[in-house]
Amino acid sequence: MLIGPVFTREITIAPRRDWTYIVRSIYVGLLLLLIVTAWLVVSGTQLITDPGDFARFGSMLFQFLAPVQLVLAVFFAATLAAGAVGQEKERKTLLLLLLTRMSNSELVLGKLFASLLNILMMLAVSVPVFTAIAMLGGVSYYQIVRVMLVTLFSMLACGSLGSCVALWREKTFQAIATTILVLVLWIGIWETIAVSVPNGLNLAVLFSPWSAVVVASRPAIDVSTISLGTVLGPIRDFLIFYGGLVVAINALAIALVRVWNPSRENRPVTLEEDTWHKKNNVEQTLAESLAVDAVSKFEEKQWSHELTAEEHCKTQLPNEAARVTVSAGQEQIRRVQVRHTWNNPIIWREIMTRAYGHRIWVIQFGFLAFFVICAWTLHSVLTESMAITVTQIAGPLVPLFLLSLVLVNVQAITSQTSEKDGGTFDLILVSDITPKEYVFGKLGGIFYNMKWIVLLPLLLCGYLYWYRALDETSLFFLLVGLIVLYVFAAMVGVYIGMQYDNTRAATATSLGVIFFLFVGIAACIWIMVAFSGSFETQLVPFSAFMVGGGIGLYVTLGARNPSAAIATASFSLPIAVFYIITSMLLGKYLLVFAVLVGIFGFTTAAMLIPSIAEFDVATGRTTAD
Repeated sequence: MLIGPVFTREITIAPRRDWTYIVRSIYVGLLLLLIVTAWLVVSGTQLITDPGDFARFGSMLFQFLAPVQLVLAVFFAATLAAGAVGQEKERKTLLLLLLTRMSNSELVLGKLFASLLNILMMLAVSVPVFTAIAMLGGVSYYQIVRVMLVTLFSMLACGSLGSCVALWREKTFQAIATTILVLVLWIGIWETIAVSVPNGLNLAVLFSPWSAVVVASRPAIDVSTISLGTVLGPIRDFLIFYGGLVVAINALAIALVRVWNPSRENRPVTLEEDTWHKKNNVEQTLAESLAVDAVSKFEEKQWSHELTAEEHCKTQLPNEAARVTVSAGQEQIRRVQVRHTWNNPIIWREIMTRAYGHRIWVIQFGFLAFFVICAWTLHSVLTESMAITVTQIAGPLVPLFLLSLVLVNVQAITSQTSEKDGGTFDLILVSDITPKEYVFGKLGGIFYNMKWIVLLPLLLCGYLYWYRALDETSLFFLLVGLIVLYVFAAMVGVYIGMQYDNTRAATATSLGVIFFLFVGIAACIWIMVAFSGSFETQLVPFSAFMVGGGIGLYVTLGARNPSAAIATASFSLPIAVFYIITSMLLGKYLLVFAVLVGIFGFTTAAMLIPSIAEFDVATGRTTAD
């Protein structure tokens, strides 16, 4: 095929996997469940008497489902594309692909479309569902075409970005986190321009997928003069720009894939380079050898407690000219000194080594930029509003909290999957490291590497208290609740990463849990608010949705390591999150705090205890009885 053998292999093998059909069925089932839930809410709270009522319901439902599908497609396309390439680099198989006869374009495009195959199929199977909505009225087929095109082009652009970043960076975590931050910053900047700059909406429709899909889902043409130009008119510039963006990103990846790979860390030193260094660094080599000898004597024999190793090195050099080279030897001293690990070698490795790349500061800087945007928006709300409401404060805070939770979860996933991809997990299993040391070491390393991503949102909560927008009790509830959520997000990543050998599957599963609990439940509450009515009549359809979500969570968390605690947590979490969000809107903060700490703390313990007590089962080495 034109795309290359990588894509040919994927499209040949994918139909043989049961999971391919399960994922598509689950996605269509969720869309149908949302439609049925919304219909039960409307029919139970309102009187449907004429076709106009059906049309209004169909139009509102379509304008709700289109952005939800866009968010899912964009986010998972970017993360799965980055994870697929990152997995190849962690396993060192990308180097083997570079040694084949495949061209750069076959490698880059083949890997891209192979990683997006499932997302493309999920988009295709959603077309009949949206077509069924059009049968209710209020939605034309032209709107469906526009929405599908916006989603497709956005998905290709974000997948291309994830693939390109992963080919550039050497670590999977860096690739996924950088991709997520770029997407969030890009969309956040243009959406901010849309609401704060005159005629900013026109720019947002051109550059932001969110604004484009919102405009595409609205009726915008006269059906009496149908043509391709009028159908695509509202989104024509968006499609042109994003089409060019896809071409540009992939052209960059194709041109530089063999420049970026192998990275400098992995590229071996040639014989010529080694000879050149030896011939031009004779004096430095002498100083380094003396430095090593000094360190050896100092550490092993303890020959002098009064002189340091560096001072002893100087006394061994014969003349002043040679002593000048001691500066080079001092650097070698710092490098050759034996580094004693702590009692827990796992957390020592996570903190003291560059296990996740050399430029982790890039991710922290990107999050800092998004933090500044959210903090500035929050400050504007606090200074301009006379009566501050929870909804106004939540506007800039919720995206920041959700992004930080996602990044912590991604760090947790990759901290585990990188061990398996790199082949070091098997070595850990045969060492004398205990399960307790391994699990707590990983959690400690996660929070150390994510310290600024965790601390900055907590500091913003402190700013709310300083500005008198929160009292002491509310601040305590907010800080403790956030800490519990961070620990939960980290534990979900470690727990799922221990059970899955495939980085893509682990990433999709873990992030799917986070998205369902926070984005999915919030979407359900939006349906409740949009189709407002009696709460009693809405409770039955939403209870069915919560039960379905509980089954999905149990399959995700407990299929490979079932337990009564996991089952209880899986069916309790959707109901608890639904209750937390509704109680937050009603101002019942004590109940929100108690339920959040209780259910998320219990779920964290339900994953933590089996990971330690049944380590062999959790890692898949043995099966549960």
